[in-house]
Parts: sequence; C-alpha cells; structure tokens
Amino acid sequence: MRPSVRGKAEPFILFFSILFSCSLSLPSVLAQSSAASRPWTNTSLSPDERASMVIKEMTLDEKITLLHGTGMLGLSALSPEIVHSNGGAGYVVGIQRLGIPGIQMSDAAYGVRSSGENGRYSTALPSDLAGAASWDLDAAYEYGALIGRELRAQGYNMTLGGGVNLTREPRNGRTFEYLGEDPVLAGKTVGAVMKGLQAQHVIGDIKHYALNDQESGRNAVNVNIDKRAARESDLLAFEIGIEDSDVAAVMCSYNRVWGDYACENKYLLTDILKKDWNFKGFVLSDWGGTHSAAKASAAGLDHEEPGWVFYSDELKKDVESGTVPMAELDDHVHRILRAMFATGVIDDPPQRSVVDVFGDLEVAQKIAEQSIVLLKNDQSLLPLDAGKLHSIAVIGPHADVGMISGGGSAQVDPPGGNAIMPPGKGNTHWQEKIWFPTSPLKTIRAKVPAASVKFNSGSDPSAAAALARNSDVAIVFAYQWESEGMDLDTLSLPEHQDELIAKVAAANPHTIVVLETGTAVTMPWAARVGGIVEAWYAGSCGAEAVVNVLFGDVNPSAKLPMTFPKSDADLPHPTIVKPPKVTTDADHQGWRRIAAGLPAFQVTYDEGVKVGYKWYDAENKPVLFPFGYGLSYTTYSYSGLKIAPGKNPRVTFTVTNTGNRAGAEIAEVYAALPAAASEPPKRLVGWNKVKLNGGESKEVSVEVDPKFLSIFNVEQNGWQLLPGEYVFMVGGSSQSLPLKETVTLK
Repeated sequence: MRPSVRGKAEPFILFFSILFSCSLSLPSVLAQSSAASRPWTNTSLSPDERASMVIKEMTLDEKITLLHGTGMLGLSALSPEIVHSNGGAGYVVGIQRLGIPGIQMSDAAYGVRSSGENGRYSTALPSDLAGAASWDLDAAYEYGALIGRELRAQGYNMTLGGGVNLTREPRNGRTFEYLGEDPVLAGKTVGAVMKGLQAQHVIGDIKHYALNDQESGRNAVNVNIDKRAARESDLLAFEIGIEDSDVAAVMCSYNRVWGDYACENKYLLTDILKKDWNFKGFVLSDWGGTHSAAKASAAGLDHEEPGWVFYSDELKKDVESGTVPMAELDDHVHRILRAMFATGVIDDPPQRSVVDVFGDLEVAQKIAEQSIVLLKNDQSLLPLDAGKLHSIAVIGPHADVGMISGGGSAQVDPPGGNAIMPPGKGNTHWQEKIWFPTSPLKTIRAKVPAASVKFNSGSDPSAAAALARNSDVAIVFAYQWESEGMDLDTLSLPEHQDELIAKVAAANPHTIVVLETGTAVTMPWAARVGGIVEAWYAGSCGAEAVVNVLFGDVNPSAKLPMTFPKSDADLPHPTIVKPPKVTTDADHQGWRRIAAGLPAFQVTYDEGVKVGYKWYDAENKPVLFPFGYGLSYTTYSYSGLKIAPGKNPRVTFTVTNTGNRAGAEIAEVYAALPAAASEPPKRLVGWNKVKLNGGESKEVSVEVDPKFLSIFNVEQNGWQLLPGEYVFMVGGSSQSLPLKETVTLK
C-alpha cells in the first residue's frame, strides 16, 4: 500500500516541499466548548443523527480538514501543536473544539506494523492467506480482535488491513495479504476479521477496491474485464465482506478499471459500493491514489491519503465556486463522522496500554496450527514419533534462527529485529526479507531432546544430502519471499531450492518439506519426498506451530484457499503483463509521480469469472493440489446427502471420522448451475468445519445464500437465480466430492 518512512523519506520530502506552499486554515481548532453544547455525545442517538449534528457546527475549513491526511510523521508542514501523529501510516487532524478526535491509522494486515516507531510490541499472526486456510470464521474473528486490541494498546483507532483481492494472479506480490481465490471464502473470512476488529472500537477497512490483482505497474495499469465476470468474482468478495461486517471504510486501489482510476471511478465507488451495496462508511484513497478533486469527489472518494494534494485548497475552491456542491462535500464528511461514531472511536477512544504478549502469542500459535496444510504424507510418515527418532537433519536457509514473513506495508517488526542479523542490528526495511525469531531448529531440539538434531543451511546441496543420508529423517525448510511493490516472475522456488530438495530426497526417502510461502509454488520434486507441509508465513510462533503438527501434538485440519498449479504455463496468463519503463527522473518524483499519473497500459482478464479452480475445471487442466485440499492424521467419509429446496436451500449430510484420532474436517459444498447460466463447472457455495472424535459421526447442515447460486444480470443490474436443475456436490476438496444430488430450483 505504501512505503515506510524509513528509507523512503526523499520522495515524500520532494513531494510535500512542492505542495506545502498551500495554506491550511484551521480556525478555532484548539477552542473548547462545554459538553452541554454537544448533543452528539448522546449515545442513544444513531451514528447518522450524531454525524449530522456535528456537521451543522463545522466551518468549511474544518470539513476540509477531515477529508485528507497530514503526510507521515516528520514530513508534515503542520505545526507540532496541531499534529499529534502516533507514527503510523496516516493521521487525520481532529476537530478539538467539537470533541472529534484525530484518526490514527496503522498498517495492520497480519499484525500492527508501526510498532517500532512508537516503541511498542506487536504480535505477528500467520499471514492473511494462512488464516483463510483455516476455513474457520471463529478463528478469523479472533484474528481481527487481536489486531484491534493491539492497535488500541498502541494508540491507534483505525486499521489499514482487510485485503480481499482475489488470487486471480498467484504471482502477485501481495497474495499473502489476501484471502485466496474464491469470493465466498474470501468474503466471509474478511467479514469475520472486520467484525472482530471493529468490536474493539477500531475503524475497519477493506481493500484494495478493486481488481488490484497485480503489483507490476499498479499505478498505471488499466484493467479490462467483463462487468458480469467482475461482479461474480473480485467484486463479490468485497460485497460479501462489506455486507457481513458493516465495515466502516473501504480503500480504493491504485489501478485504473475500465479507463478510470479506481479512486475516481463512479461506477465502482458510487453506483456499486454506495448505491447497490448501500455502503454507509467512507472511501479513502490508497497512498497517492488520488488524482483529482472535483472528479474524484463526484465519483465518491471521501478522503485523500497521505497528504492534501487535491482535497484541500483545490477542493475548497471547487466548493466555493459551486463546482463541487456543498451537499456532496457534506456527504464525505458525514460518512467519516458516522464511521467514527458507529465504531466507538469517539465514545471509547484508545488508551495506550501494555499488549498482552503471552495471551496474544497463544492466539497466534493456535491460528497458525489451524492454518498449516498437510499436502502429502506417504506411508504415514507423519506424524513423527519422537520416541523412535535418533537423528534428524534440519535443512534450509536460516532454519536455525527463524522463519520468513511477507514484505511491504504488511510487514510486522519482529522483536529484536531481523533474526538473521546480529542482535540489535536487525534490518526492518519495508522491502527486505525479514525473518521472525521463531527457530525450527531450536524448537525441534526441544521436542526431541534425546535425539541428535543437526543443521545444514543447504547452501551446499551435496553437504545437505550427506547429512540427510545419515539421519533417520530430513526436514527441509524452503521459502519463497513476496512483497508489496513487486510480483514474482515464477511460482518456482528461488535460490536453487528445487535442486536442494531433490538431492536431499534422493539421499533419504524420509524427507519432509516445510514450505514457508505466501502463494502457491511448483514442486518438480513432489513425487520424491515423503511429506509436504504448507506453513505459509506463519507469524511469531510459526516454528512452535509447525513442530506441533510434524510431531502430532496437533492434527492438521487446514485446506488450501487457492489452487497449486503444476506449472506457470497452466495459469490463465503464463506471464504477467508489465508496464513500459519510465525515465529515471520521473521515477524519482515519488508520490508526486503517482498523483500525476502514468501512461496506462492494458491488462485484460479474458478468463473472466474463471478464477482459480474454476479456470482449471473449465479448461480441464490437471493441478498439483486442488483448491480446498488438505490431509489429516485421520480419515473422513461422507453419506446421506439431502437437499431441501427453498429460498435458502439447505444441504444436509453426515460426516464420519473413520479413524481413531480426533480431528476437524472442512466439509465443502459446491453447486453446478443450469447450462443456461454459462458458468464454470462448479462454484463453492458453503462449508462447515466439523470437529469429530475417532469413529464419531455428525449430521451437518449448510444453508446456501441464493446469491451464491445466482448469476449477475448486467442489464437488470441485479442477481438472478435461473430456473432449472442445480447439482449440489459435497466432499473434502474441490476435486473430491463423493456426494451429488440434482434438484430443480424455481
């Protein structure tokens, strides 16, 4: 979303030195009024009523103040007595005389990012994609609640997390920040996260609206896609998340869509978001994503970040001239004030406090354990039996000291700095590889103190293979790093890790590969290893969670929220379309260059609604591991499918744990629409995560939202359930659906 101040100050300084010649009038901002003269403090009134009361008392300059940020800490032209930034990514000056506090924003995708700049600790949860792999909405709620608590403890009252862009392009450098390839799974998950967060009286945010599906040229790319396909895929994820959570803010994206920048795209911001979805909150721009005043205002952009390029003097002049109606301006202000009242940031402002480190680490580890996907387990190699192992080889880059995390504005600063650096010297630059101090080697040694556990970095594959050959089992920790501001060229593992794994597996058939990735990876060695575990970016307690799964303290239950293809060539777009190069001079103008805009280049998503598994199904392409797939240390069977048609069809079936160990099965429900719909072969319409003891059976019911069975009719601008035959399918993954029944829906 935006670079850190550290190492990125120069573009900001150039940008704001040019623009801060504009005067910012804040009359009476420090004046006080008595509580008796503030009827909006009455909590029995609705947020809308309270916001309207405040607006009646505001001057034009005060209204403008709420519609933009102040830059970032240390780079603002405002006087210190006015700016009380907490050191986060964004700060909005409040209206003190009216009792309206400032808005303190922090990046918080999988933990509070800006902790280092205000001297506070933050817990890193597993990455958002990992959270989606749990398919657990209760866990998603806890995910958001933890972030909300830690934001408040650090003095923030707004998150800038909530990414829900679909994995249309798995090489997107921000895939780890998002929630997978299916709109129902992603939308329901982000909705639960935002509900948990806003319950802590913090303003929630869902982003990046919309179709920001690649980082390459994100400030210039123009996305072309059929409107029906957009509504049934990427936009549906936003629709579900907003509907489920009543989220207070939506962040518009950098890219263009259908020719207009997303942050001045009336069809996206007003026609769909505010009218069709009845969104009551406010729209803020991504950092530097505002490109105009009057056009953006009319389109529905309510707030500019990080500074005031357009939404200050220029917007004020447009209001005074009548170019921007006062009613339009008041709507922007109303939405921001309403969000503040609705989420409780005015009635219950954050108070700095000590983060519950141990409690939050426990939550982070529990979620990580539910997020780890067991992809392969030949001959029941896993779980490992600590009592029977005498020698273990731990192999892989930095597996002796830590586990990697995703980069960019989502990066959470690890305590003590980068684990691969000397103490106190850890670099936490926003776009460098950061390793959390959660050591697989140390954790394995603690788990099996009687065994010989030796480490090899893998820098010399032959030496690593020799160690593996002389060990009972070899565990290879492999990684693939992703970050905002870049895309992967390929889904292959970097730094010759495929060669390393192949050599280790050739030396020891009892080889287990633990993947630390933020997206899918190709695996030319998959057939030669005994076990594969996808750990994602596992957070502050990643090693503890992984080792508990490897040794059976935890029975894995997670399933893939995205397809793992066999090769890049199988993707809808074998290569990512990249922008033409810009000149060095233009590139060094930082945010000013973004605001000015770059020549558009085109990306056409001609696969349309066929995102992820829908693409592979429709094109009959075999995959490495399908969407919804994941193994357990027990087994499950399905029986007794019954469909009760109606407005909300009810799918009922029985799941049986056919093993002798307790576990949790994610039972997935898919539907095939009538042929007249011209849709991919099937779509996810619901699921239920069922906990079962060994030998236990439970009847499960899933109520299906009719929207999930519908197509979007562009001409009628609405969802349409076609009459005809619908095939409901139930099972353990998108390619393992033993139960099927056809029903006719009217």
